[in-house]
Amino acid sequence: MPGYRLYAKMFTAGAVLCIGGPALIIYVTPTEEELFKRYNPELQKRSLENRQGTQEDFDRFVGKLKEYSKSDKPIWEAAAQDEARMRARGLQDQTRVRDEVERRREEIKRHSMRPE
Repeated sequence: MPGYRLYAKMFTAGAVLCIGGPALIIYVTPTEEELFKRYNPELQKRSLENRQGTQEDFDRFVGKLKEYSKSDKPIWEAAAQDEARMRARGLQDQTRVRDEVERRREEIKRHSMRPE
């Protein structure tokens, strides 16, 4: 039967691995500010310019996720239904624009053929 020293070594090794591993990862992982400082000036400028748009995209994404989560269906099904609805709306808009262009063409033809 193993002695208490073996159990103490196993407990110590487990604690070092379970506590030390994540602590080491936290220690060596750079923060966002450190990464930003490593960018060259052109990338820093571009990043600052795109920050607002990226934040808006993320906020819109989170808002849609919240909307999808209110449904009784899983999020992926609600997202698929929303995408299908948006696709159908886009097709309707395209059809409406195409009809409007045709109507204007016919109007121009009628106007140009009418003798004055």
